[in-house]
Amino acid sequence: MSEFPLVKLSEVVRINPRNPDVVPAETDRVTFVPMAAVEAETGRFSSSETRAWSAVKKGYTRFQENDVLVAKITPCMENGKACVARHLEGLVGAGSTEFHVLRPITAKVEPEWVLRFVNQRCIRHEAKRHMSGAVGQQRVPASFYQDLQFPLPDLETQLELLERLEDHDVKIDATERALFAIQAKLKQARASILKAAVEGRLVETEAELAQRQSSCFESGDQLLLRSLGEREVQHNGESSKEQRSRRYKTPSSPDPQSVDGLRLPPGWALSSIEQISSGLRYSLCIGPFGSNLKVSDYCEEGVPLIFVRNIRAENFSIEQATFVTHVKAAELAAHMARPGDILITKMGDPPGDSAIYPAGFPEAVITADVIKLHVASTYSLRFILYALRSPFLRRQILSQTKGVAQKKVSLERFAKIPIPIPPFAEQERIADEVERRFSVLDQVEATVNASFRRCGQLRQAVLKRAFAG
Repeated sequence: MSEFPLVKLSEVVRINPRNPDVVPAETDRVTFVPMAAVEAETGRFSSSETRAWSAVKKGYTRFQENDVLVAKITPCMENGKACVARHLEGLVGAGSTEFHVLRPITAKVEPEWVLRFVNQRCIRHEAKRHMSGAVGQQRVPASFYQDLQFPLPDLETQLELLERLEDHDVKIDATERALFAIQAKLKQARASILKAAVEGRLVETEAELAQRQSSCFESGDQLLLRSLGEREVQHNGESSKEQRSRRYKTPSSPDPQSVDGLRLPPGWALSSIEQISSGLRYSLCIGPFGSNLKVSDYCEEGVPLIFVRNIRAENFSIEQATFVTHVKAAELAAHMARPGDILITKMGDPPGDSAIYPAGFPEAVITADVIKLHVASTYSLRFILYALRSPFLRRQILSQTKGVAQKKVSLERFAKIPIPIPPFAEQERIADEVERRFSVLDQVEATVNASFRRCGQLRQAVLKRAFAG
C-alpha cells in the first residue's frame, strides 16, 4: 500500500490522444519508432529513423515529446517494451500501432514517474490478465489504464525519487554489463572448444596413442572405407524387388579445395555429410511442407510437426505442438524424424542450427526448412553433432547458403559439405571431453543467469519501495 495519495491514472495522463498538440507541416521530418526500436525493460529506444509527416500521419500511432509509449500486444507488453519519447525530430513522432500513448499532464506528473510505474512487472502481470483477442494477437485494452490506481507524490518528491532510482539503475546496469561480458566469453569458450574438437587438439589422437603404445588402430580413412562398403552391401541386400532394382549410387566425396588450409591430424579423414549418412533411402531428406498441407490434414492429436524454432530452442515438447493426421503422416513416412536423428535448420540468420531428436519422443514429421540426417552407426552421433556446431562446419554451411529473398542451404549443397572424421574411439573421447568442458561452462552460465534474475528482482524491489513511499 502506498503512503502517497492515489489517483486514477487517467487524471494525470491523456490516454491515446489522436494527434500531437502541435501538428507538423506535411513535409516536416518526424521521428519514427517501430516496436523493434524499443528495448525490453530498460526504457531505451532508438530515435535515429525519421520520415516525412505526410507519410506517417495516417496508419500509425502519433505522439509527441515526453509522451510515454507502452506496448499493448503480446509478448512485447509482457517483455516490458515501453519508453518516454525523448529527443524527437521536430518534437513529434509516429510509430507502431501496437503502442498505447500516455500523455502526461506535466503540471502534475513527471513522464519518467509514469513510465516506471506502468512498466513494473506487477503492473504488466495485471495488464496481461486484462488482455483480449485471438491467441498470439492479444492486446491490453486502453480501458485498463483508465482506472489504474496511481501513486502521486508532489513533483519535487517525484524528481527526488527518480534521481535515486537512476542511481540504482547505474549500479545495476554496470553489474549487468559485466554479466553480458561473461556471457560473451562463455560463448567464445564454447566455440574454441568445438574448434579444437574438429582440429584434433582436444584430446590425444589415436595415432599418438598407437605410437606411444606400439599398437595399431583403424584410421579415419579405413573407417570411412569400411562404412561405405557396409552401406553398399546393405543396399544390395535389401529384400524388396523395387529396392534391388535401384542402382547403387556412390556418395559424393568432398572437394579438398573447399577446405584449403585445413590440416588434418594423422589418422583423420575428410568425408562429406552424405558419406557419413546411413545410406538408407530417406536417411537424409527435407520435409515437403509448404502450400500442400490442407486444413483437413491438421488435428488436435496425431503426429507432431518439427519446425525450425524447435531445433533452435532444442525443445521438442509436444504439449503445444502442431499435429497432422496419421493418414497424412503415413504418406510422408520418408520425412519422419526418429530419436537419434540429427535435425538441421536450412534457413535463418545464420542457418545450420542443429539438435539430436531425443529419445523417448514420438516419431514426428519434419517441415520444409529442416534437414534430417541419420548418421551411420559406424560414427559417433555425439561427435558428428559437435562437429556440425563447430565454427568450421558453420562456415561451410554459410558458404553454401544461397538465395535472394530468403537465403537457404539446399539438401544437395548440404550433402556435399566436408567434415573431418577421426577414428571412432577418438570421436568418442572427443565427445566426452567436449561434454566435460561444457559442463564446467554450464555451471558458470547458470550462476550468471541467476545473477541476471537477481538484478531484475532488485530493480523491481527498488521500484516497489519507491512507489510505496
